[in-house]
Order: sequence, then C-alpha cells, then structure tokens
Amino acid sequence: MGGPTVLGAHRPLEEVDVRVSGPAALTAPAVAHLRSLGADVPETPAARTGPARFTATGGGLGEVTAYTAWADVLPEADANDEATVQAATGMMHVHGRRDGAPRGLAVDYAATCASVLTVQGLLAALLGRARGGGEATDFATGADRAALLTISQYAAAANAPEAEAVTPAPGGPPFTAACGTRFELEALEPAPWARFWRTLGAPEEAIRAGWPAFQFRYATACAPLPEELHGTARAVPWARIREAAASSGAVVCALHTLAGRAAEAAPDAAPWTLATFPEAGTPPRTAGALSPSALSTGPLSAGPLSAGALPLSGLTVLEAGRRVQAPLAAHLLGLLGADVVRIEPPGGDPLRGMPPCAAGVSARWLALNRGKRAVEVDIKSPVGQAELRELAAGADVFLHNWAPGKAEQFGLGAGHLAPVNPRLVYAYTSGWAGRLPDAPMGTDFMVQARTAVGEAAQPADEPPAPSLMTLIDVLGGLVGAEAVLAGLLLRERSGRGVRVESSLLGAAETLTAPAVRRAAAGQDPRRPAGFRRPLATADGWLAPADDSSRTAHAASARLRELPSDQAVAALREQGGSATAVTTDLGALPQDPRLRGALTRDSHGSLVVPSPWRFA
Repeated sequence: MGGPTVLGAHRPLEEVDVRVSGPAALTAPAVAHLRSLGADVPETPAARTGPARFTATGGGLGEVTAYTAWADVLPEADANDEATVQAATGMMHVHGRRDGAPRGLAVDYAATCASVLTVQGLLAALLGRARGGGEATDFATGADRAALLTISQYAAAANAPEAEAVTPAPGGPPFTAACGTRFELEALEPAPWARFWRTLGAPEEAIRAGWPAFQFRYATACAPLPEELHGTARAVPWARIREAAASSGAVVCALHTLAGRAAEAAPDAAPWTLATFPEAGTPPRTAGALSPSALSTGPLSAGPLSAGALPLSGLTVLEAGRRVQAPLAAHLLGLLGADVVRIEPPGGDPLRGMPPCAAGVSARWLALNRGKRAVEVDIKSPVGQAELRELAAGADVFLHNWAPGKAEQFGLGAGHLAPVNPRLVYAYTSGWAGRLPDAPMGTDFMVQARTAVGEAAQPADEPPAPSLMTLIDVLGGLVGAEAVLAGLLLRERSGRGVRVESSLLGAAETLTAPAVRRAAAGQDPRRPAGFRRPLATADGWLAPADDSSRTAHAASARLRELPSDQAVAALREQGGSATAVTTDLGALPQDPRLRGALTRDSHGSLVVPSPWRFA
C-alpha cells in the first residue's frame, strides 16, 4: 500500500454548524481552526467582555456546547482578560525570569491556548457522540485553566522537594552581533556549544560556565550566561557568527520580523494537515497490557461508550515522543480518557531523572507523562521495529515527533504502518512540516526566532526577544492533540485511517496571526510601549487589566506605596480592574484565588486542574 491520499472535500466537521458568541480573543483562533476542519461558522459580531459560547450541531452527531471563560478556576474579579490571567497564574513571572521581574506577554497566549482547548473539547465530545455517547454533551474550559497547563512544568519543579540542577537567575539569549543583528543559538550537546564559542574566541572558563545554564534554559525559563559570551558575540560580525555555527555543528537564526512574516506567510493557514489512507479497514484491536503480544491481541475495538465515560475511553494511543511537544499532546489525549502507552528506549526515558524530583521521579517529567503506561523498545533495531509495528496493529493512534526522515528510516512511517492497521491515526508532530526550505533546527526558541514570535511577544519599547518560556513547544503540543482528535473524528466518519501532521511552525502561526495581519495591513504590528507591564507595589506587583492600564499608570505613584492587596482594592474602587501578580510558583498551592484547584499525585508532585469540565 502506498502513502495516504490527500484529503479532498471530506473533513471531520463537514455538515457541522457551529454558532459562536463571545469576545474575539477567546473565539477568533477557534473559529479559524473550526472552519479549516470543515465546520460552517457564520460571522457574528464579537462581544467586548464575558465568556464565549460554541454550539455545534449537525453531521448526525447531535449537539455539543462549549463554554470558554477567562476565569473558570480563578475568581472573575482576578481574571477577566488576558493580562490578569497571565498575572494570577504565574505566567508573567515565568516569562519575566530573564529580566528579573514579571513581564506580560504582548501576545494573547492564554486566550490562544484556551481557544485550541475549546476546539479539542468540541472534537472530543463529537467523537464521543459518534462512538455512541450520551444525547447531549456540554463542557467548560477557561483561559485560566489553559494558563495553568502552560506553566505546569515550572510549577511542578517549584513545588518539588529538591532544588533545581542550576540556580535560576536573570539573563539569557538572544545574542547580538557586532552589526546589531539579534540572534538565537541552538546546541543540544556540549561539544557543538564549545566549538562554536572557541571559534569566536570566547574565554574557556566562560564557555564551561555557560553550558549548564544554557542547557537548562528550557526548564528554568532563564539562562544567566557569563557576560563574556555576550561580549564575544557583540565583537563579531554576523557573517562570522554564521560561519562559526556551520563549522561547529551549532545552529544560529537571526530574529525575523513580523513584516517579513507577512510577506511570506498566510496568517490563517491551518496548523495541521489531514490525509485519509486509501482503503478502509477493520477497527483496531483493543490494547490490554504492556507487552507487544498482549497489546496486539484481544477483541475488536472498544464499542459504544458507557454512560459517564470520557470521550476517548477505550482508545489506545502509542506515543514515541521526546521533550515537550508530543508528550504533552499524548498527555492531553490521556486526560480525555485514552490509554496512553509511552514508547521508551531500553533502560527507560533518561528525563525521568531530570531534577528536581519528587519521590525519585522528575517533577517536570510527571507534568507531561503522569498516568501513562510504558514499554521499552529499541526502535533502532529490526527486532524493536517489528515490536512497534505489532503494537501499532492494536492501537488507535501512533504519535511521534522524531527528526524528519527517521520514521521512514526505521520502517515506521505512515506508509509502513497503514498496511498493519488500516484504521490507524498516524500523527507526526514536527518542527516545520517541510514548509520552510531555509528553516533552522525545529526547536522552540529557533521557531520563535524564525517566525517573529520574539517581536510579537514584546511591546514596542523593548527589543525583540523570544520568550524563554517554552511558548511554542507547549502550544505545539496543544495543536498536536487537536490534530489527533480531528483525525479520530474523521476516521469515525469515514471508516479510514488518517495521517495527521502538526508542527511548531503551525503553532507559532496560530499565535502570531493577529500581529502578522496588522503587519500585512501596514499597521504597527507591535503592542505599544509598556503594554502589560506590571506596576510595582510596596510588597510586590500589580497587573491592571488591559482596559484599566491607563488609569493604573496614572495612579502608579500612589499604588507603589500600598501593599498589593490594597493597591488592587484601590484601583477597583476607581472602577478599574487588576490583580496581584504571582511571583512565587512555590506558593501557588496556597493562593486563595485558586481555591484548592492544585493537587498532588502519588509521588507528591504538583498537579494542575484538567483543562476541561465535562457535564
């Protein structure tokens, strides 16, 4: 059997009508994704405030309603727009670690993530209906739930009994060349890192001292590098820096602009592709235990859902993921009821021991992999590849984020697994989806640099700089789960297996679409000076809502003299809206605004609430 055919008119939400109301920040990304999936979504005027409502009907799937609010866990007074959600959940704190003070993201990151979670919930609920679920399904999500999910790794680490492997402190990339070019650097191993800086003449002590902080920046959202490294970069022209990277095995990428992105990208392009396999097949056999033989035997697929079951109950997901993107996508599928079986190398995933740990297991690893089963497979060997094909014969989804070409090299591409399981949803969460021929390495900070996230995320009075919070890895995981759910619904409606591909590029385009559209229209694509910048109080920081920012800044001298709670009350008395900024993730479990929403798992590691509440 050859590769999958290109999907034509048949899309998972064909003949489904979705009525939408609510503020554009909470609805616009979801509407774009729903239309790309085939739904008919009429144009409606956007509300300025309040929650969003999505009602999906048709396609023989009944009716599903989603409610998306700014605050579903937090009190509404403390989370009524993007700024206050970022502040109360700790997102401003994580994003501001490089600067040593909380900073608001100038993009609507929490709202965008909530929008993707809304589409996920709609797809999952419709899938549950297609599989024989109840007569009506309602669910709720919130930008606050989305924000807590995005900082879950950082919160778990801050609440672990052990300390970080490196001490977090302000500092980090990007670097600046002698000509003023600002750039990101990527090196996944210490050898390319050292060769790059030695080629440029950096001091050996600075090279050695800088590696741990640079390596752990994905985990800590900061990288206190020796100033000698920044000084070395500033003394060298950009052309020489590129030569050093090419000869050392490191990768560099200049920070691109939103205007440049507007000239090369379609801001409303779908962040994934779906393609059906050319032939229908019988349902996969239900997975049962961890061994390949047990996973690939047993009765044919799960059948109708029982009353009260989660939408993906009875479905099996095989995940061969690394880092954040694919593991987070699989984690979300597990929260929706799927049985997730993680494929790990012989000896297990080395990231299980990444500090800080809780009861001997990495707190960060648990945030992405809690509740998954695991089986060790040597995918580089013919025996291991045969084992994985056997596992795929009994699965509903196979999900991976290997480097481009690796799946085909292992004999585990979609064309290899479709004959084994014609109803498989084969999901690849990639870096670039093959769409940018000059693309650098497909990692979070390189994607931020290449797609101008670094410009969109900072207000106009701050230099462009990719956030050291892993914005795109996390949003890429959300988009990946969305793609898998679309593939599962399409499989249910077509009877055929589906190949889906999502990418970090697609996630970045979803996030920057409003800024790119402004650039394409000739408007200033960046937010104004001081946008979402918290105000100091006597004992911390206050974040005004976006529409209260002018009032708050006018009163900043008086607010500075008050404790945060009194400053918030004073601004509210003036008719404004604000909340105190969370600056200690270790104190989140005791924050009265969260009302006990954070719990602990069996290892004692912190658990954020599920992104959805199903009725």
